[in-house]
Amino acid sequence: MRRHRKSEGFNLAFLDIMSCGLGAVVLVFMLVKHNVGSSTTESDLLAADVQRLELQEEELQQTLEQLLNISQSEAEKIAQLRAKLTQLEQSISQKKLSLVQKKDQLAALKNDISTRPIAQKDDLVEDDRGGEENYLMGLKVEGRRIAVLIDSSASMTDEKLLDIIKRKNGSAAGKKRGPKWLRTRKAVRWLLARVPKTSQLAVISYNASVKSLGSTNWLKADNAATLQAVYSELDTIVPEGATNLQKGLQAVSGRGATDLYVVTDGLPTVGESRYASLNPFASCSSLLGKSSTISGECRVKLFRQTIKDTNLSGVKVNVILLPIEGDPDAANEYWGWAALSGGLLISPAVNWP
Repeated sequence: MRRHRKSEGFNLAFLDIMSCGLGAVVLVFMLVKHNVGSSTTESDLLAADVQRLELQEEELQQTLEQLLNISQSEAEKIAQLRAKLTQLEQSISQKKLSLVQKKDQLAALKNDISTRPIAQKDDLVEDDRGGEENYLMGLKVEGRRIAVLIDSSASMTDEKLLDIIKRKNGSAAGKKRGPKWLRTRKAVRWLLARVPKTSQLAVISYNASVKSLGSTNWLKADNAATLQAVYSELDTIVPEGATNLQKGLQAVSGRGATDLYVVTDGLPTVGESRYASLNPFASCSSLLGKSSTISGECRVKLFRQTIKDTNLSGVKVNVILLPIEGDPDAANEYWGWAALSGGLLISPAVNWP
């Protein structure tokens, strides 16, 4: 019999080896990625991170550009502020220098004023009882033809009615020594001393009648002797009688004055018009010859009628109103008259002039 060859062991070993190799190949195929180009979860995450970082970079770049723009703008502002600061410093320096110069000039002016002799105005009429410190502020004597109208009625002697009545019944010398009349003469002297030398002058006193001092014609204001004569003549007047403002204004109107200065203490008490024919005066018995006293209301009516009946168009009126007891409407009426003409009403202090 034929002897068979024993090969089972070899075949089994070969098959085991082949099986192991095949298993290894299968394992390799299982472990190795075949679709490398396809997206996976990990790559998606990485791509998202990259995209996020790119966005952050873009935002940071924009922020950086904004900050650079702001920095440039702030730098420009700082430069402008520095330029302004430099200008202000230069301006302050110039002003300080100017202030120093002005202080020096002021000191020089003060020194010049303190060492310069005071120039006194030469009054045409001397008055050793009053100096420059007593000059009345606000009232200036001016005009081409100046008329000075002086109230010389009985009330011009004193301020209180009782004292006026006493002097009215007294002597002429006592009336002339009345404190208000002395003050009136000084006020007239003050006016005469300040009349411009190029002006013409008329001085008129009025009570129940009218008197021109010096001359019935215009006087030359540059003639000191003439003015002294006027003042001397004023010293002879005795203040007495009623107050007829209308007669005084008629005398002024007839001369063609341009400026009028009235020295008085109250409203008129008599007039020249025919009051019996005027309705407003029906109750004013004194103006109709039926009484010797006149009320304050009738004095106001009389004053207004006097102004109305007197032609003083274009004449500037200034009034020096001295005090009197019992005539409260005088200041208001005289002020309205003066203001309407462009002049002033002055009610001076007791120590003037």
